[in-house]
Amino acid sequence: MHESSKSKRHFSPWELSVLSGKVIDIGAGADTVMPHAIPFDVAHGNANHITEFAPGSFDCVYSSHCLEHMDDPTQTIHNWWSLVKPGGYLFLIVPDEDLYEQGVWPSRFSNEHTHTFTISKKQSWSPKSLNLFDLCRTLESGTIRTLVLNDIGYDRSIGFHGGSSTNPFYIHLRKLYRSLKKRHIIGRSVRFERWIARKVGWDQLDGPALAQIEVIVQKSG
Repeated sequence: MHESSKSKRHFSPWELSVLSGKVIDIGAGADTVMPHAIPFDVAHGNANHITEFAPGSFDCVYSSHCLEHMDDPTQTIHNWWSLVKPGGYLFLIVPDEDLYEQGVWPSRFSNEHTHTFTISKKQSWSPKSLNLFDLCRTLESGTIRTLVLNDIGYDRSIGFHGGSSTNPFYIHLRKLYRSLKKRHIIGRSVRFERWIARKVGWDQLDGPALAQIEVIVQKSG
């Protein structure tokens, strides 16, 4: 999925200005956020701990939907922060646990997710939840410039949180989906998977809707 392209359509002029200068896009895949950004993905090294660049190498370290795949996001975010030069920015986008995972862990949408993220709440349903606000506050010499929940286009009326739905039809579909996923069968029938996704509202995660948290932290000069 081209998450950066989806998000970039809604970036403000200020957010776009943050992406000027020398930029690294961690987890870019084939969807680099800016044409001049340096992509960093599996082919370039280990994003858990990037050692290919000297500290303070970039005006902006950008990453969309990658931190949730890291072994230890707390350690990783500090490593990425070290790459930001004084006066520069760390620009992160991660899935919101309530909008994306929807009360289910392990994630039904990606078995590669190691953690879920929230902005700030006293207690989470997820055993692997990280508070992005608290996490960013641990970054030395960092000031959070913006921290928002972006749910543009997300239809909450068709979302399901965990097993809260009492409709037997949807309960059966969710159980069937999990069973097929566990047995590695569902991936063999894309049409069937998409049919189930449409029926229970999961398809919006593959469409234009956003279900994520966006944060920009600036390093003091």
